Amino acid sequence: MGPTAPKWECSAMRGRIFGKSGWIGGLLGELCKAKGISYQYSAHRLEMRESISAEIDSFKPTHVFNAAGLTGRPNVDWCESHKQDVVRVNVMATLSLADLCSLKGVHMTNFATGCIFEYDDEHPMGGKRFTEDDHANFHKSFYSHTKAIVEELLREIPGILTLRVRMPICEDLQHPRNFIFKISKYAKVVDVPNSMTVLNEMLPYAVEMARRGLIGIYNFTNPGVVSHNEILQMYKEYYNQDFTWENFSLEEQAKILKAGRSNNGLDTTKMENEFPEMLDIHKSLLKYVFEPQPAMKAAKANGAPASP
Repeated sequence: MGPTAPKWECSAMRGRIFGKSGWIGGLLGELCKAKGISYQYSAHRLEMRESISAEIDSFKPTHVFNAAGLTGRPNVDWCESHKQDVVRVNVMATLSLADLCSLKGVHMTNFATGCIFEYDDEHPMGGKRFTEDDHANFHKSFYSHTKAIVEELLREIPGILTLRVRMPICEDLQHPRNFIFKISKYAKVVDVPNSMTVLNEMLPYAVEMARRGLIGIYNFTNPGVVSHNEILQMYKEYYNQDFTWENFSLEEQAKILKAGRSNNGLDTTKMENEFPEMLDIHKSLLKYVFEPQPAMKAAKANGAPASP
């Protein structure tokens, strides 16, 4: 099951997607196919500027979706020991693609990250949240540091839509990139409220935002925040009643990681003004992730997909 296709008519779009082998890139292809949108995946890596330029000239897309980049496997700690690779792809190549799209008059949607902030005195847990006008205050991981640099520079390139994704989630609870899968496998987890992105609901909004020609930065998360413990309690109730977990502190977590981890709440007023029907994070998790689990298990037991 991919992201739920909305009612919007987008068939006139011609999309070029970067990130075929990635999670979000794959879901974007499924969504475009379901909506009857003409699209192709790029055959080239982001670093190949001349080939990409020729590719855009040949296909003549109306929109480019960039979901490519290096996040690191199994997690962002990988980026700490591969800094030159990360700079080449996440910074130089991303900016090159944005530059090409701007010069050719093609709208570009860049799937960025909201993991460039951390709670501080002005934005404490339960208090004021970070807006699109705020600038990164979290540089404790090299991955986040490069993403913060790119976001600042993309502000100066015309025609770019930047979507700050955070801790992405989908209904496939066995997908290794799913935030819920990740924390369900940890020996211990911190219990911190965070803004998060339920891809099943949110990705169709991204396509519609591109169709509308929106540009600039958007906090691309569901309204509200949810804690790790709240998610794991839902996981236990709807998916695995035998599941248990242990907590530890942020200080204890820091001792086992190469790079720091971002925790923050993002203000979604700008997104809500575009999509007032958008569900808050708790309701979205229930509707798109946890409530479908019984039907998905039954379908798998019968050897059939849970949905088209």
